[in-house]
Amino acid sequence: MLTRKSISSGEYLRHFATLPDAWRWPRERILRSLEETMRIRPGSGDVWVFGYGSLIWNPLLDFHARQAAILDGWHRSFCLRMVAGRASHDTPGRMLALEPGGRTQGIALRIHVDKLARELPLLWEREMVSGAYLPTWLPVSLDDGRQVHALTFIADRRRPQYEADASVATTAPLIASARGVYGSNADYVFQLSFALADRGFTDDYVEALACELRRIGSDPEHGPDRDRS
Repeated sequence: MLTRKSISSGEYLRHFATLPDAWRWPRERILRSLEETMRIRPGSGDVWVFGYGSLIWNPLLDFHARQAAILDGWHRSFCLRMVAGRASHDTPGRMLALEPGGRTQGIALRIHVDKLARELPLLWEREMVSGAYLPTWLPVSLDDGRQVHALTFIADRRRPQYEADASVATTAPLIASARGVYGSNADYVFQLSFALADRGFTDDYVEALACELRRIGSDPEHGPDRDRS
């Protein structure tokens, strides 16, 4: 299970030491990405972070507000090849990202300006260990009617782990067989499916993938009532 301690202690980064050289980012490069992203942020003060995957059920961040949010123009996609975490070199899987088109229901987390120096490096080390995402400021619509610019991690199509074919037919067999130190790749999909359903969100792609995983024999390792932290 991923925790704040495993990230801050360096344990999380060590689990990815076997990544190919072209994929792995050292901590210095990760933090440089954070600096570059903050340099172009719109506005100042608190930071909103848009969560569409595990940030929904296991945010780890110290935030002081959370709202349901909608991101227009982007959709969930298991388009990033993965060989660590919930996969291995012998059983490669797929990691979730966002690609252009459609809309995504998720959550927006508001981090107080006084906590950014502590919380954002933690977030970057979690998300950018392989440099597979492109941290981007995108407008999201909050449940209370406001629109804010939120930090969003989208797929970086320039990176070697990007896979153009993220269809259910292609990804389901890979995800079904992938497993690593943080559990099975299939369990991530089931956790995402449960988390979306808990919040009344719908994502046809995620549901189709979860259904296909069940059909080919990947049963959920837990149900929606299990502690997902």
